[in-house]
Amino acid sequence: MTALELSLQGANIYLIGMMGVGKSTVGHLLAQRLRYHFFDTDAVITQATGSSISEIFADSGEASFRKIETETLGQLSAHTRLVVATGGGIVTQQINWSYLHHGIVVWLDASPQTLWQRLKEDQSRPLLQDPNPQQKLEDLLKQRQHLYAQADLRVLIEPQDSIEEIAYQILTEIPKVLKSHELTQS
Repeated sequence: MTALELSLQGANIYLIGMMGVGKSTVGHLLAQRLRYHFFDTDAVITQATGSSISEIFADSGEASFRKIETETLGQLSAHTRLVVATGGGIVTQQINWSYLHHGIVVWLDASPQTLWQRLKEDQSRPLLQDPNPQQKLEDLLKQRQHLYAQADLRVLIEPQDSIEEIAYQILTEIPKVLKSHELTQS
């Protein structure tokens, strides 16, 4: 076991941030490096309901989706040694923070331009089904930034950053977060 694995003591790592920032991709690699299990809340919801996220939004609405998302996060947070990629809006429900704060919360942050470059061809995002999807994306980011800022760790994502570089940065910064947690709890 590595020193980082020992100091984490099985604490989960929750990746938060806007859609398109790379939470799932980075999460897979982080889980491999830590010898943790990886879960994507959207994938778990899709598997459990048999419906895509877009179908849930269309059939039942965003409020219903957020309820399922909270239930999913609650179930995942009951386990340890997980890296969890969350949906971009998970931070909008206050109850979710009670689950997130049981682990290390990492905000993957990218500029609106970077996000738009990654998402402009993606038709699967229900919240971007808008006459002006780029403006909608920017508005969502503005609405959520103060919530994302509650994370334990913020990692700025640049367009040229590789998945390996992002994962390395997170793994390098986590010990500092763990030290600050120890200081606030003693």
